[in-house]
Amino acid sequence: MRVIVCENYEQLSKEGAKLFASQMILKPNSVLGLATGSTPVGLYKHLIEMNKAGEIDFSDITSFNLDEYYPLSPENDQSYRYFMNENLFNFVNIDKARTFVPNGLSENPEEEGKNYDELIEKAGGVDIQLLGIGQNGHIGFNEPDVNLITGTHLTDLTENTIQANSRFFNSIDEVPTKAITMGMASIMKAKKIVLLASGANKKAVVSELLNDHITTNVPATLLKLHPDVVLICDKEAYGA
Repeated sequence: MRVIVCENYEQLSKEGAKLFASQMILKPNSVLGLATGSTPVGLYKHLIEMNKAGEIDFSDITSFNLDEYYPLSPENDQSYRYFMNENLFNFVNIDKARTFVPNGLSENPEEEGKNYDELIEKAGGVDIQLLGIGQNGHIGFNEPDVNLITGTHLTDLTENTIQANSRFFNSIDEVPTKAITMGMASIMKAKKIVLLASGANKKAVVSELLNDHITTNVPATLLKLHPDVVLICDKEAYGA
């Protein structure tokens, strides 16, 4: 795992955007794995600026998002489809028909998961996957557990995650308790992984990434088995 320690969130966002821009320049028809939450917002802003400046082109890009709340309509302003539109897709020259987010209203989540993984395979696999990390070590919505599921699936959210995400909702009662998420194998199949961690509240979980242990109680530690992971964190998250 390569580690880049940045002075602050702004520098972290720029470093992450550089890696995605490099991938897109080297392979204009790249398949991007994208994430939501507050951490990637700065990275997306930099990609928008680069696109407007003519430095990168989204016209041949395909994207797959990690997860989506369940059950939640894509028109809901807390859905991850809505988030991606408002924070990236509406502002770059990407074909939205080639931007994929799990269907939060699927009547058969198990089938939805299988179909989603097949779509990724048909697209040639994810070239570069963006990840945030939860305070409890979850990536996507793969929560700490004795057993982790390999493929895209419906999962229950832990109380820790529900509490953390309640800041985006009017009240904690509105936070969905389930989500459809890429599984650990789906994530690990990406050719390159970029993991962002910002803030002192991520210090404990970042330290788990930097030790020699792998445990399903901190799902992100499985990334130590991947051959090409870049951890980009600010000094607060790194504990410097």
